[in-house]
Amino acid sequence: MRTLAPTVLLVCTLSGAAAAGDGPRAVVEAITGAALDVLGNKSFSVEDKRQRLETIVYAHVDFDTVSRLVLARNWSQLSPAQQADFVKLFKEHLSMTYGRSIENYKNERVEISGDREEARGDWTVKTKILRGGGANDILVDYRLRKEDAAWRIIDIVIERVSLVINYRSQFQEIVSQGGPTKLLEVLREKNARREPLKS
Repeated sequence: MRTLAPTVLLVCTLSGAAAAGDGPRAVVEAITGAALDVLGNKSFSVEDKRQRLETIVYAHVDFDTVSRLVLARNWSQLSPAQQADFVKLFKEHLSMTYGRSIENYKNERVEISGDREEARGDWTVKTKILRGGGANDILVDYRLRKEDAAWRIIDIVIERVSLVINYRSQFQEIVSQGGPTKLLEVLREKNARREPLKS
């Protein structure tokens, strides 16, 4: 995944403005708008922003579904306890990985360019990160799924590269080499060292 991904993820997930009952497009509009307000607020320290990110991302990303999608068929290899551990460790890893890049925000703006219904009732909202026009702009699709009357993010596709598929390939390699135990061990070690997986 390209190096701008951390900033893009911050733009998509820093929000407390999305309300239950909003449609998927309205949710993304609220999320991106509030995110840009937070990222551009010079009165917040980097640590303040990181904490806001962690709290708010957890409310707007369906990590249980993301975890199942990321592990795909390997999900069933984990015991219920291991599944719970994986969700927790993966949440922490994403927060650590992308929270490190808060300072990379350079006054980007977001334009919503369309939306469409997908299989299973999911919805994709298409956006563009505006960074001066032309080749510098970045296409970002947010895939959302409705659960308990609220739309939550289950994947982010940056320039046609899916976060879910990107991590799935990495986790598949780890599981094939050492099984679920190795996967949890690697995530624990990476989180303890504050070291991201390759991306």
